[in-house]
Amino acid sequence: MSSPGSGMFSGFTKLCKGLAVILIGGHVVVQLLPTSVTYLALIPARTIPFGWNLITAGYIEQSVHGVVVSTLGLLFMGKLLEPIWGSKEFLKFIFIVNFLTSVCVFITAIALYYLTMQEKYLYMPLSGFHGLLAGFLVGIKQIVPDQELYLLKIKVKWLPSLLLLLSIAISFFTPESATYLPSLIFGTYIGWIYLRYLQRKPESKLRGDPSEDFAFSTFFPEFLRPIIDPIASIFHRMLCGKSEASSNPQGYTLGGAPLLGSDPIEASRRRERGARALEERLAAEKLAAGRDSEEPHIDGNDRV
Repeated sequence: MSSPGSGMFSGFTKLCKGLAVILIGGHVVVQLLPTSVTYLALIPARTIPFGWNLITAGYIEQSVHGVVVSTLGLLFMGKLLEPIWGSKEFLKFIFIVNFLTSVCVFITAIALYYLTMQEKYLYMPLSGFHGLLAGFLVGIKQIVPDQELYLLKIKVKWLPSLLLLLSIAISFFTPESATYLPSLIFGTYIGWIYLRYLQRKPESKLRGDPSEDFAFSTFFPEFLRPIIDPIASIFHRMLCGKSEASSNPQGYTLGGAPLLGSDPIEASRRRERGARALEERLAAEKLAAGRDSEEPHIDGNDRV
């Protein structure tokens, strides 16, 4: 007989289960063979000969709590994102965000070394899936921004911002912040860049999400947006080649041709599909829980 909460722990996709096995397997390897951290984690001083660690580091969790949080985060967030994006796009997002986050962390570590001349930034083993978890939160912000968390009464669109704010606050009290904070920051930002400008839609030939609800300034409180928007527009020009996005249905344009953008109407439809998919999943889980709770009662009547 199924437990009442079994619906919550079902429906995980095969891809997410496979990636979860990789995360758990990577943790087991570094526990059984501690020297493997040298080859699998991102150690900036050794990245030049061991360049593959820019890819492998994101899948290596060195602590038990890290592998537990990363595995659960992957399974539950992947259960929402993969059906909407598709398995191919979901895997592409993971690969690109993981790789570019590692590259940015590597550059940051080298820069910190030259600024401080402390060798710990060169030889500190950096690894973990938390950068991708931050990127997943950005994806959920895009799909169901106005969905509220049941207990906290906080809208989903604020989760990436709250994660970074909390992580930065904790970093002032923990010397280990250098091992996770850069990954969280770059995972969030690169995840947003990919979804905002690069993600290709299977139902169209256009890319990205130009909607105002997904602008960079939406990560900040309302009163800061007049300050953030002019700064963000500089990076927008770098990515799109034009200071202003066209308001026509073709999305961003460059010389009259569509470029790195998508239909704002399509972005709205995608959010509606995300909200509908979430509602259907929650309804299915509630139905499964209801059936499970009825089973003992039915069994008792049969015995009588």
